[in-house]
Amino acid sequence: MSCEKVFLDKLRRRGFRLTPQREMVLSVMHRIEGFATAEEIHAKVLELSSSVDISTVYRSLELLQEFGLVSLVEVDDGVRRYELLGVHGPHLHLACRGCGELLSIEMAEIREFYGQLLEDYGFLAELDHVTIPGLCRECRRSAQDASDPVIA
Repeated sequence: MSCEKVFLDKLRRRGFRLTPQREMVLSVMHRIEGFATAEEIHAKVLELSSSVDISTVYRSLELLQEFGLVSLVEVDDGVRRYELLGVHGPHLHLACRGCGELLSIEMAEIREFYGQLLEDYGFLAELDHVTIPGLCRECRRSAQDASDPVIA
């Protein structure tokens, strides 16, 4: 099932309808590669219609996130970024504190960790909205080259 159909189905179950504005936000999310701020999404929506305000974009993104179609990522810089998950499912994010790069890690790559939490602690973790801060390979290399004593 396409994410448009999933979105429409979930909207209807909640008694909402698919407005042109919601449809535009979802359409823009499909065209964006990776992550975007609400302001960046709004700018692209404005290319389709000048009558959509930023609050409509935020509300649409909240619904998409609530329905599991969009992921919200917050990094140390305090900027919220959104990513379309579509029907492909959730994944983890690695956020570099140095350069701000965001990397996606498929859940299959952490299946063992997920299973270990369940087996050892009986804890069913919801890891689909997790962002792990740290340093990417390039920033670690740069820090090591600069003889940064904090980086090992």
